Amino acid sequence: MEKVYFTKNINSEALIKIYKALNRDLKGKVAVKISTGEPGGHNYLNPQLIKGLVSELKGTIVECCTAYRGKRFNVDDHYQAIKDHGFLDIAPCDIMDEEGEIEIPVLTGQHLKGINIVGSHIKNYDSMLMLSHFKGHAMGGFGGALKNMSIGVASKNGKAWIHSVGITKDPDEMWHHTDDQDGFLESMAEACEAVINYFGKENMVYINVMNNLSIDCDCDSNPHDPEMKDIGIFASLDPVALDQACYDAIINSDDSGKTSLVKRMEEKHAIHTVEEAERLGLGSRAYEIVNID
Repeated sequence: MEKVYFTKNINSEALIKIYKALNRDLKGKVAVKISTGEPGGHNYLNPQLIKGLVSELKGTIVECCTAYRGKRFNVDDHYQAIKDHGFLDIAPCDIMDEEGEIEIPVLTGQHLKGINIVGSHIKNYDSMLMLSHFKGHAMGGFGGALKNMSIGVASKNGKAWIHSVGITKDPDEMWHHTDDQDGFLESMAEACEAVINYFGKENMVYINVMNNLSIDCDCDSNPHDPEMKDIGIFASLDPVALDQACYDAIINSDDSGKTSLVKRMEEKHAIHTVEEAERLGLGSRAYEIVNID
């Protein structure tokens, strides 16, 4: 059974404490992958919440441009959003596809035709903290570690490749190829495999913060207000166990506000990404919770 650490406390000190509980030191130049949030939205991780941990790791906050034509589609606009949201005030920030993209191999799976397309600056990092805000998502059902690692690390063309299930790399064209929901979820799992193999399992750590639990993603410029109460912070060395634990925390919650989020996850068959990631050997859905309060 994989260990998933949990604290109900959501503050800077708790974030550092749960990272240290994992007992894995990220070495070399550390990338901290977050969602910097679409302008207009307000549920993304607070810079002051993550500042202490990012500083502890001497990390660089990394992102890639979006595949939809919002205010993070172009590099200059995206950097403005990063600045406006306060992330440049706490750490160096890097849009990994600002100077192009590279292909990294997908060794198994059936959709991505052997390639995942990621920001070229991935080459500048030795390890990665996948620091995710767990919440709903209009297309994936929920967004956690696996979505952050797949769609989040992909360049805008790579995002189109995943969303279209390996049909097109054109962000505008991809919207004509979004009917295969399970194929999309499986493509995300394939992209995760490529990122894990690129860095090596020993050079990755995963933390999900379960606050501001909207049914909408941080990529939404006008997200629905959260209906659930905050739950806490979960962390693991296994992204499959981590996302499964967070999904279960919502499904099993006694919070009556969970109804809309549960419906969103079930309608989009969200758990299938986790199922496919386990099938591909990226981790285990069997876990035990270790409380660190």
